[in-house]
Amino acid sequence: MRVAIVGASGAVGQEFLRILEQRDFPINQLVLFGSSRSAGRRYAFKGKEYEVKLLQHNDDFRDIDIAFASAGAGTSKEFADDITRFGAVMIDNSSAFRMDDDVPLVVPECNATDALVRPRGIIANPNCTTIMLVVTLCPIENLSHIRSIRVASYQSASGAGAEAMQELQQQYKDIVEGRPVTVKKFPHQLAYNVIPQIDIFQENGYTKEEMKMYNETRKIMHSDVKCSSTCVRVSSLRSHSESVWVETARALTVEEVRQAFSATPGITLEDDPSRFVYPMPLDTAGKDDIFVGRIRKDLASDKGLTYWLSGDQIRKGAALNAVQIAEYLVDNGHLKCTRSV
Repeated sequence: MRVAIVGASGAVGQEFLRILEQRDFPINQLVLFGSSRSAGRRYAFKGKEYEVKLLQHNDDFRDIDIAFASAGAGTSKEFADDITRFGAVMIDNSSAFRMDDDVPLVVPECNATDALVRPRGIIANPNCTTIMLVVTLCPIENLSHIRSIRVASYQSASGAGAEAMQELQQQYKDIVEGRPVTVKKFPHQLAYNVIPQIDIFQENGYTKEEMKMYNETRKIMHSDVKCSSTCVRVSSLRSHSESVWVETARALTVEEVRQAFSATPGITLEDDPSRFVYPMPLDTAGKDDIFVGRIRKDLASDKGLTYWLSGDQIRKGAALNAVQIAEYLVDNGHLKCTRSV
């Protein structure tokens, strides 16, 4: 398999390299692409060094089977035709194509078969908070149709990229050492703070991040379910968390839901509050699964349940989900070709 990574120097691009190596994805040739700022950098993969090429409008993707793109929506829109022109499958981590009718939006645990129909050669990777949410919603949906969802997210600095993580670390250092705090990546200081805004506000008072959760959840689950969310940036470094409330058509027991979570690949149950066992970003960072705990009946709804989840935004919330999509395509013979060199 000949693989390209677009945006190789970013936080998700670097995670692609780690995950592809850890999961021993079948790669005969690897090509890394980046902007003029990152072109020329070198990264190790399976004992070899690869130099980042400048992303340009040319035929560099002629022999590529699959391209993982994580360089922002603008770049994805500009270069999509170059990437897919010769038959490569583009798995795009940006918001560029997520709501396009002719582009599948895929979380393999929920709707893997959607990836098999891709008229434009593009598969969209959902937003990180949506990915983690729907992984936990699908086992519940299999028990009883979900009528409504309410979510409060607690999103770490990693969601804004590598520079945002560095800024948070620097802010803490500056505060401890008595220096003025620099704020560039967020609208306010994040250290020792929470910011109830992720992305820009829309006319309805919700942010783009919150509307992504509404729209993407419905598309992935092929459902009319409505999702109301408040997305908050918190001062953890890596891994997002969510507090989730669902109302179902049939009243479900806590034990039913707990068993469904336990039986679902990609979910780890950590639910023993009496022993202070519940998921936390400090523990879920660097791990593949979505961790779920604090499952209980919703006191405000006879048919409601509430639970807490935490997962690594850069792994399952981005790079891992894309790699799992690629693995599904390989397993089902749906890549352009399989070559040997």
